[in-house]
Formats: sequence, C-alpha cells, structure tokens
Amino acid sequence: MHEGPDVAFRRGLAEGKVVLPKCNACGRFHFFPRVVCPHCYATSFTSHEISGRGEIHTTTVVRRAPDRGGDYNVCIVELEERVRMMSRVEGVAPPDVEIGMAVIAYAGEIDGTPAVLCRPEGG
Repeated sequence: MHEGPDVAFRRGLAEGKVVLPKCNACGRFHFFPRVVCPHCYATSFTSHEISGRGEIHTTTVVRRAPDRGGDYNVCIVELEERVRMMSRVEGVAPPDVEIGMAVIAYAGEIDGTPAVLCRPEGG
C-alpha cells in the first residue's frame, strides 16, 4: 500500500518535528505535501526537518468569548525554506503579533492535535 504525501509531515509532527518535502529534481521545498512538485512537476521527494526560522507574512485575530478560550492569533508564516503555512504565534498577545515579526516554527498541539505553531524568535 502506497502512503499519501502527507504521511511524513503528520508523522514528523507526532514525533515533535516539522518535516517538509524537498524535491529531488529542483531542490526546493514545498507545502502542502503533494504528489507533484509545484515548481518543476517532478514526482520524487525526500522529507527534511526544517530550520523553523521564519517571519510573519499576514496576521489576524480571531475573537472568541473568554468562556470559549478567548481570542487567538492566526497567521501565515513564511519560512526560511521559502514556503508559507498557516499557524499561530504562541506566547504573545494576539493583537501584538506583527507582519515581519521573526518567529521560530515548531511542532506543538492545538486541542490535542499535532500542529505547526510559532513563537517569537529569541522568546
């Protein structure tokens, strides 16, 4: 049985690592995991753990009542590996997350589900 393209990504998160596919033909990373490289259309990849370094590309605050967990941040982070992904910045008040903020992406959890989260670089 052939595993889907997101298996290595999800397995990495479960093991506490953020791994992304890197194309064996053009050498570029891509996210989301898929069966064809979006850059050169090759179909051979190797999974690599990422540096985690990145910066906030876009950000917004999701408003929730305090009894439902309160407000939280949702952002698009652009990683050093030249991919963008949706995440959250933890350890900072949601309105204080700013475009251009340097962050470190890491494997964490949201409501018990493995996810990519970010924290301010140096924090």
